[in-house]
Amino acid sequence: MRPRAEPTGAGPAAAPTGPASQTASPDGATLDPRDGTPQDDRMLAVSGAWRAGVDPVGRRRFAELPGPLRLERGGALAGVRVAYETWGRLDADAGNAVLVLHALTGDSHAAGPAEPGHPSAGWWDGLIGPGRALDTDRLFVVSPNVLGGCQGTTGPATTAPDGRPWGGRWPEITIADQVAAEVAVADALGVRRWAAVVGGSMGGMRALEWAVGHPDRVGRVVVLACGATATAEQIGLYAVQVRAITDDPGWHGGDYYRLPTGQRLTAETGRGPDAGTGPAAGMGLARRMAQISYRSEEELEDRFAARTRADGQFEVASYLDHHAGKLARRFDAGSYVTLTRAMMTQDVGRGRGGFAAALRACPVPFTVAGVDSDRLYPLRLQQDIATLTGVPLRVVHSRSGHDGFLTETDQVAALVHEALGAI
Repeated sequence: MRPRAEPTGAGPAAAPTGPASQTASPDGATLDPRDGTPQDDRMLAVSGAWRAGVDPVGRRRFAELPGPLRLERGGALAGVRVAYETWGRLDADAGNAVLVLHALTGDSHAAGPAEPGHPSAGWWDGLIGPGRALDTDRLFVVSPNVLGGCQGTTGPATTAPDGRPWGGRWPEITIADQVAAEVAVADALGVRRWAAVVGGSMGGMRALEWAVGHPDRVGRVVVLACGATATAEQIGLYAVQVRAITDDPGWHGGDYYRLPTGQRLTAETGRGPDAGTGPAAGMGLARRMAQISYRSEEELEDRFAARTRADGQFEVASYLDHHAGKLARRFDAGSYVTLTRAMMTQDVGRGRGGFAAALRACPVPFTVAGVDSDRLYPLRLQQDIATLTGVPLRVVHSRSGHDGFLTETDQVAALVHEALGAI
């Protein structure tokens, strides 16, 4: 298996039942057999997912799994490919490779400007580059898009081996399944052992799974703003967000990718004129709820209080509308649901005697940090991980809440630099 620097189709592994016949337009686009409409046009109407063969590849490379990915909850996923980006040069002995893992709505574009194929600048741009904490003059940095995501890696919006979008046929996946797909990226690159694995939020969950599930392949792990297992409050918050999407009339059981033509997403608000736009309204509600939990009460009060705009709308409501619309332009509701469900079932101790036993037994050196104003993943959760792995808890001071691991560049860079300094 080798990395691919251009879009590739799904592999020839076993497909779901019920294949659809297809034709092609003169320019090679796949046409829906019902009315001859390009399927990519339908995707544009209902999803912000990156589309192979339509959207610019940008800096993505691709690794294809050589066979079906066996899933923790049973069954297997065929035709899996993982999109990833790299910075720096891999040493001859592959000893300088660092894996960087993104959060829920992140992607492989951890560093670099907004450009064709990447509508937003890198989400950790201040940490990756020459002379930075993840110094690309000496480190080879790899950032994959997560399994179930929508920016190049196989997920609900991508084409299954039978030529149709996975949609509602997409299986339940776990954090362990996501890491299993990332193992394939390491294999494709010839990296037997990561010098370090670094991640925050959902990326931190995967970093934990790497350390506990694949300790022989990790030299060090840096875990930010996450816990070892999902809490009742987190599960409740995530369950409401999932219901906001799945109760949207445009959800169609997850099979909303090929709807009647002439129906388009209203990107400015993340809402559509009718159910034909897919679950845009539901994902907008989910994002609004999530955004509140990502920030601190103090910050929201200082920024907005109860002030209103000239049109009478509360400023904080306008802020939430902005983030809902912004997400609609670059994300997919099916991915939001599957990734959120994976976080709801997160438990690094599942099948290992509980998370305490799993972490105590883990031989990998840890750096553990949390944000002092984080109310979604409060410091006590990182303290548990630090205590069980025998290291001091590092605290990022911020008014940004959970998002502090992204916004407090200098503090996060300092602890990452310290953790990776010996590499």
